[in-house]
Amino acid sequence: MSVYWVGDLQGCDEPLGQLLDQVGFSTSRDRLFVLGDLVNRGPSSLAVLRRLSKMGSSVECVLGNHDLHLLALAAGARQPSRTDTLQDVLEATDRHALLDWLQNQAIALYKEDVLMVHAGVLPQWSLSTTLELAHEIEGVLRGPDAAEFFMNMYGNEPAQWHPSLKGMDRLRCALNAFTRLRFCSATGHMDFKVKENSAKAPDRLYAMVRSSPSPNHWHKDRIWTLVHPRRRESKRHMGHGHRVCLGRMSHGHSTRSD
Repeated sequence: MSVYWVGDLQGCDEPLGQLLDQVGFSTSRDRLFVLGDLVNRGPSSLAVLRRLSKMGSSVECVLGNHDLHLLALAAGARQPSRTDTLQDVLEATDRHALLDWLQNQAIALYKEDVLMVHAGVLPQWSLSTTLELAHEIEGVLRGPDAAEFFMNMYGNEPAQWHPSLKGMDRLRCALNAFTRLRFCSATGHMDFKVKENSAKAPDRLYAMVRSSPSPNHWHKDRIWTLVHPRRRESKRHMGHGHRVCLGRMSHGHSTRSD
């Protein structure tokens, strides 16, 4: 059995198919983990969802910000932006089955000794806290209050995590870390204004990870290490996407796959 990670497909089905063919992926033998942003921007979001949903238990996904945006559009909680390429999904005859499949994917996974999220985790969080918060959000996404959640999901506040946060403030803060985090301060205050690469980020901000080349991953990706000075359990391996803007930096302990 081989295990593969890939992230930020963003509606690009043809390259995904070529990649799976290249490694001889077998749904009966191998496992694929997709690290968020399955849809949007690319031309074939519908084809990506159809392909992955037909792969059964051989594939598991974590949700990214674009995936949640699609679910919010479908729930009527948000209007499409001019850059969205999601209309094929919203108009598909099998949209309900595909969106139900997507909505039942994870926010975070810990399997194969790897913590998997789309964007990041905050320095105050232990592994157990990370998974507990992810399960809280997953429970809302799969429950009767999902539509209300999508209505209130958007926004940058609160940008500072605290265990006493409750209700939508708690869910939004955690979700932003899981799906949107690029930089945060030494105290874990998230900054959503800076979208340059790490070399141009202010000194007060930390990219959550930095990287070094590794030859032992099939997709020739990067191994990353958590560099935040207060990050707990910083030797754990973590797989994530959402990092294109960070550019290349120095050494590593988790896997980036965008």
